[in-house]
Amino acid sequence: MRRAAVVVVGGGVAGLVAANALAREGVSVTLFEASREVGGKLRTTEVGGITVDEGAEAFLVRRPEALDLVNELGLAAEQVVPRTTKAAVWSRGELRPMPERTVMGLPSDASTLRGVLSSAEVARAGADSWLPGRPPGEDIAVGAWARKRFGSAVVDRLIDPMLGGVYAGRADELSLAATLPQLPRDERSGLAAARRAVAAAPSSDLPIFATLRNGLGTLPGALLASLSSNGGRAATGWTVRDIERTTTGWRVIYGATNAERAIDVVGVVVATPASAAGKLLANVAAAAAAELSAIESASLAIVTTAWRAEDAGNAGMSGYLVPSTYGRPVKAVTLSSAKWPHLSVGDVAVARCSFGRYGDTAVLQRDDAELVKDAAAELTTYAGFSGTPIDASVSRWGGALPQYAVGHVERVLRIRSGVAILPGLAVCGATYEGVGVPACIASGQRAASQIVTYIKSLESR
Repeated sequence: MRRAAVVVVGGGVAGLVAANALAREGVSVTLFEASREVGGKLRTTEVGGITVDEGAEAFLVRRPEALDLVNELGLAAEQVVPRTTKAAVWSRGELRPMPERTVMGLPSDASTLRGVLSSAEVARAGADSWLPGRPPGEDIAVGAWARKRFGSAVVDRLIDPMLGGVYAGRADELSLAATLPQLPRDERSGLAAARRAVAAAPSSDLPIFATLRNGLGTLPGALLASLSSNGGRAATGWTVRDIERTTTGWRVIYGATNAERAIDVVGVVVATPASAAGKLLANVAAAAAAELSAIESASLAIVTTAWRAEDAGNAGMSGYLVPSTYGRPVKAVTLSSAKWPHLSVGDVAVARCSFGRYGDTAVLQRDDAELVKDAAAELTTYAGFSGTPIDASVSRWGGALPQYAVGHVERVLRIRSGVAILPGLAVCGATYEGVGVPACIASGQRAASQIVTYIKSLESR
């Protein structure tokens, strides 16, 4: 298939995976990325002399895609597992251990909530077992369903902080079907549904998470090297402005508006965020483009701080969540040097604080110095740190996380149906079936497989 030319638009992990998979099949691939570097939300920087991730810092091991890719790229020896995964949540005036056997904060046993919740709140959660009601049926917001089953305390102090950490969204707006696909939908009881989900989870001796010794942000470089070695190429700093159908395939328009260029190809993979994908597909797949344009996103900022090791606190946990009901600017803290052995270097300790959720624009309007000050205040006031950080870095991620609103699963089906009728076109990325690294890898692999199948169908004619 070397003669078949394909363009991949977008150099995040999904686009890189799609391009690499196509190149391995012998397809002539060009990947266009508007920024100067590929990788999307996988990027590293140096803070306090230590290389740290600016965006995603880990991948799920119990889902195979990321682990398989790391092994395929020859990075198995670079894998690092956490020293500890014990996490906490700020509740009732102090840090309290996260309850065990929960599903995105949904309890499977109300008794595990003791401490995080008051006795009365635990009793309310346990009442789910006998409360009347029906299974969720049609899609519903996580918060709307969980408040009826468990009470508001479970939502506000467990489920909402968890969803805020993963999606930078809010429980009262996010889809139950999209954010908790592993939760059985035929159970009236939330506790029973969570118990079934916990029991159905793959059992493994492997750790839950892993990363790479020099940062997960080194994965894009390995993918780029593999792409190049298989005959593909990446063109960074080039914006794709339009996609057109031709009698033989597709025409991709790229470059500055006053000096546009075009390339004719057999297939196109659109691996950009939803808003950009909607604009690119507007003239060729209007219905799918409209659905993509309706998907909103959340922005966030990560403040990574370096401290003298002797000033760092709470070394026995990996981090903690801060419910939004407490009104603090920081929503989550990762005690990086306590969590990852490769980040425990000499006399320096690293911690990072996450800011921003869907609709929360005020906190992200603060300048970098203010965010660093807020991060330091969080750590010294609530996490046992003392003194001041010796170094800090602020990473801002505008529109980084798509919001899986109620009806998202059906919306994605409509998008994919609208794209599927156009031979040689595929889409991938965090917009569709998951925002985590393994889900994005799976999305890129799926898109590549669709294009390969189409090219083979052409060759068999």
